[in-house]
Amino acid sequence: MDRNLAMEFVRITEAAALASARLMGRGDEKKADKAAVDAMRKAFDSVRIDGTVVIGEGERDEAPMLYIGEKVGKVGPDSPKVDIALDPLEGTTITARGGENAISVIAVAEKGNFLHAPDTYMEKIAVGPKARGKIDIKAEPIDNIKAVAKALGKDVEDVTVIILDRPRHEKLIHDVRSTGARIKLISDGDVSAAIATCRGDAGVDILMGSGGAPEGVISAAALRCIDGDFQGYLKFRSDEEKKRAEKMGIKDLNKVYTIGELAKGDVMFCATGVTDGNLLKGVRFMDHHRAQTHSLVMRSKTGTVREIVAHHRLDIKPL
Repeated sequence: MDRNLAMEFVRITEAAALASARLMGRGDEKKADKAAVDAMRKAFDSVRIDGTVVIGEGERDEAPMLYIGEKVGKVGPDSPKVDIALDPLEGTTITARGGENAISVIAVAEKGNFLHAPDTYMEKIAVGPKARGKIDIKAEPIDNIKAVAKALGKDVEDVTVIILDRPRHEKLIHDVRSTGARIKLISDGDVSAAIATCRGDAGVDILMGSGGAPEGVISAAALRCIDGDFQGYLKFRSDEEKKRAEKMGIKDLNKVYTIGELAKGDVMFCATGVTDGNLLKGVRFMDHHRAQTHSLVMRSKTGTVREIVAHHRLDIKPL
């Protein structure tokens, strides 16, 4: 993929972040999500790609979401065929409540290189580069925590595990606490949490627990760019979800996926902060119709990570 595409995609996440950030703290999740979706869909029209959404927010009958199978981009004779995994607003509840760590995110790969994950849960574990190859999602939490502690040169008591604060994680939280490790509970945003394991200044060492399978693929794409590690397996809530997965090409419903099986080949990842968080600063609306965004742009091919602070003139280019 042309490296310049990465800069085109970050303009798309910026547009979605700017639109949804206007609704921060207003208590309307659906309105914030719709604003991000509408802005992202419109921004795609200016990018010369032949893109297919393979990780999105639902099926065609759930529009205006960016649905699985939707074609995006400005298609021309030389437009590259790419698969796109996206979440226009990861953290709708966070945004509606004015909380932390909401982002707009896109991951891009050459056609056929993302797992077509169904809309179900995925059990996940993610770590940074120093612990790459040391994790086993089927092992007990204590075994993974000890392995990561050893890789990082830490005592178990100094390891921090980040977990979504959900009733389904009650046993996991108990098991992690029994090891003596530290825990950071988050309300939403496990893509940001997975990336945080790769950033030494974030104070997070391991992501554990279950969350959305689509977000798992996006997380794997991001960690491919920064030498992190990720494993996951699907956790179905019904026979209907299993049938849907089989229809999408999933043959082994119990398979443990490695990072390279979730996101293969040349991968690009872009994210823009909507609200402040450990990973990115949120949108700042300033005087004289100006706004500031903070974004992350990464490529697996080169390992380059760019942080972009952009200043927007809303009187010239309104939302």
